[in-house]
Formats: sequence, C-alpha cells, structure tokens
Amino acid sequence: MTTIETPAPQPSGALSSGSRLFALAGRYGTFAAFLALVVFNMAVTPNFLSWQTLNVNLTQVATIVIVATGMTLVIATGGIDLSVGSLMAIAGALAPMIFMGRFWPVENMGLAVALAFLIPVVVAGLFGLFNGLLVTRFSIQPIIATLVLFIAGRGIAQVMTNGNLQVFKNEGFQFIAMGRIAGIPAQVVLMIVIAALAFALVRYTVIGRQIIAVGGNEKAARLTGIPVRRVKLFVYMVSGALSGLAGLVVVARNSASDANLVGLGMELDAIAAVAVGGTLLTGGRANIVGTVLGAFVIQLVRYTLLANGVPDAAALIVKAGLIVLAVFIQQRADKH
Repeated sequence: MTTIETPAPQPSGALSSGSRLFALAGRYGTFAAFLALVVFNMAVTPNFLSWQTLNVNLTQVATIVIVATGMTLVIATGGIDLSVGSLMAIAGALAPMIFMGRFWPVENMGLAVALAFLIPVVVAGLFGLFNGLLVTRFSIQPIIATLVLFIAGRGIAQVMTNGNLQVFKNEGFQFIAMGRIAGIPAQVVLMIVIAALAFALVRYTVIGRQIIAVGGNEKAARLTGIPVRRVKLFVYMVSGALSGLAGLVVVARNSASDANLVGLGMELDAIAAVAVGGTLLTGGRANIVGTVLGAFVIQLVRYTLLANGVPDAAALIVKAGLIVLAVFIQQRADKH
C-alpha cells in the first residue's frame, strides 16, 4: 500500500520573502534612506562634509523636528493637525509686536523679551486647545477641525500686522535662533531637548501610554477608564504650543516676521516626517526617534535637490511621494 506524503505545514508565524522585506523596510527603511542620502551627497554634492553645510542642515531641520514632534502625538491618537503652519505665523507675528512696543511702551526690555517668548507660545497652545475642542466636544473630523485654523490662522496673523513685514534686531530674542550653547546652535539644543522630552513622555509616562491606547482603539480605551477627551485636548494643545515655538525660531532666524510666509508648507513637512519615521497615520503608535530621522530625511531630500540645481518646487513632489511610499510600506507590513 502506497502512502502519499504531504508537505509539512508551514508555521503560522513564517513570513514570505516579500513580507519579510516590507517588515524590514518598515523598521529600518528610514535609517537606510538617511544613510543613502548621506552617502549620495558625499559622492555628488560639493562641500557636503563642511561644517557650514552641517550647520545649515541642522538649523533648517530644527523647526521641522519641533513641529513634527507635536504632530506625532496628534497622529498617534488617530488625529491630524493641519493648522501648524498658521499657528507658526500667528506666534511669529505676535512676538515682535510685544518687544517692539506695539501693545504697550517697553520699559524693561528683558521682561518684554521674556513675554515675547511666553505669550505667543501660550496663545498658539490655546489655539491648539480650540482644535481639540472641535474634535472632542463637537465630534468634528480632525482634518476638518484643523482646516479651520489652517485657513483662518494665517488671516489672523496678516490682520495683526496689516500684512506688513516686521523687521527687527534684538539679540535677546534672537538668541533662540542665532545663539550658541556650548558651541551648539541654540535651536538645535532646543530641538534635542523637545525630542528627548517627547520620547520620555511616550515611553515612560501614563499619559504616553494613554495616547497610544486612544489611537489604537478609542472605544476600548474609553471602556477601560482612560479620559479620551482629555488626552486629545492635551495632544492638540502640545502641537499648537510647539508650532508657536517653531514660529519664534523662524522669525528670530530671519530677523523679520512675514505673516504670509512663516510656516508656509510646514504641514506637509511635519506629516511627511511623521509618516516616513514610521508612526502609523491611523494612530496607535508614536515613534519619536523615527520622526526625528524622518525630518532629517525630508531636509536632506530638499538640500540634495537644491544643491544639485533642482528647483524647490520639485521637492514638494518628492515629499508627497515619500508620504505615499511610507504609508504603502506601513500598510503592507501591518498586513503581515
């Protein structure tokens, strides 16, 4: 009597080569893209390894990381914040008005500069809280809720300044962008501190675990007693405040505040950094280290194109393509 041999069943955890490739791309793709860009620029772009080039890229990426850190927390809850660029414009318009005496006579410049840091960040945080209220209290979809300030916020900044360019020179205020701490640009130090605090928040605190839980399954999180509404209000407020801080860095670096241009297109940069960094756009994951790497990839893509004679408009197409590719890889990796 003959027996028919059947192949042994494959273990359920076994992955096909294609699935394994997507899993590896999802985990290490951002770092690999960063290394590839560095190697390419070392071979092709003149003076890429100079200190000046390093300084340019670090200072340019700082604001992207600051904004993208707040965006990571929002996206981790299953939301999105399109108002970040407009909130940068509002904060950037408000700060010079404070220390230039547009609201009241400046008698103590030190106090005026301190208020120019504090008030715009608080105002931007309150606008972020407004976004959160639209999402939680009125159950408006995040993309629609934040679209309100995406449109109106820049208009508010333009009305505040009558559409005029505010030019200034104030060493105390501009230290945030032009100063150095132990030889490192102050804005880079600020970027590192904010990223480190956000990493610790997500990794080691109760609110961090609640953010992930809300994004993973909001209904289950609510049933387990997590204050879902409070968590969402918190992340939108943080995103708004960090956007305001980034706006201060931009105007301090430029020695001028232009409500028409400050923060323009930052929404795309921040979302691209988060997506490329591995945070799921559907929520439930917050990869702060990945976001930082994603921001560096976005900045290096822009620098590579500009340094090799490609128009800046082309960088927008490339960034959009990176978002699509990152989401595709995430979806394929999650299916397996």
